Amino acid sequence: MLTIRQSQDRGYADHGWLKSYHSFSFAGYHDVEHMGWGNLRVINEDRIAPGTGFGSHGHRDMEIISYVLSGSLAHKDNIGNGTVIPPGDVQRMSAGRGVVHSEFNHEQDNLTHFFQIWIEPNQRGITPGYEQKTFPEQDKRGALRLVASPDGAQGSVTIHADASLYAGLFTGNEAATLALSPKRKAYVHVVSGSLNVNGQKLQAGDAAKLSEEQLVKLSEGFDAEVLVFDLAA
Repeated sequence: MLTIRQSQDRGYADHGWLKSYHSFSFAGYHDVEHMGWGNLRVINEDRIAPGTGFGSHGHRDMEIISYVLSGSLAHKDNIGNGTVIPPGDVQRMSAGRGVVHSEFNHEQDNLTHFFQIWIEPNQRGITPGYEQKTFPEQDKRGALRLVASPDGAQGSVTIHADASLYAGLFTGNEAATLALSPKRKAYVHVVSGSLNVNGQKLQAGDAAKLSEEQLVKLSEGFDAEVLVFDLAA
C-alpha cells in the first residue's frame, strides 16, 4: 500500500529566524494522524536565517540525523564535538542517556537549509555519540546511496536503530529500485525537484508512505533529490 502526503499538508512554523515544515507532529504542531511512520519520528525541513540558530538544548534516547542542502550548519555539543556540516555531509548524533548541543548558521548572507531527522533507537541509555561523513554527489547520481544504517555498511554512518537511510539524485532517464521486506515500512521524501515513486508523481516536499510493499521504484526525475527510509514496522 502506498499513501501520498503532499507538501502543503505538513505542519509549518515561522519563528522569524527559523522557518520549519514538520512532516510529523512536533512542538506546536500536533496531528494524531501523523505521529511518525514505523520508527521514524521526525522529519523537519528547516531554514535558519543568517547569524542565528538553536541555542544549547538537550536530547535523550533518540538517533538524530542532519542532512544539509545549502549553506552550512555549525554544531557544538557537551561531549567534545565542534564541527561545521556542509552540503553533502551527513551527521549522526546518538543522544543516548543525554546530550546538550547547539546548531547555528554563522554565515552572514546565506540561509542554512537542512533536514533534521529523528529515529527511535533500539537501545536506550547508551553513551552519547557523534559521527559525520561526506557523501559525494557522484555517489548519489542516478542511484540510492546508503548514508545511515545499523551496522555502518558501505561506509554509512552508524545509527542505533532498526532503520536504513538512502539518498539519491535523479533527472532524465536515471532510475533506481530498492527491494523491501513486506513486513517492514518505507518512507520516501522528495527533497527537491520532482520524481516518479512507484508510478506516482511527487513534487518537492511530498512524501510516500509504504507498507506491505516489495519494491521502491524511482524514475522520471527532474532535478530531484530524494531520501528513502527502510524502517521497522
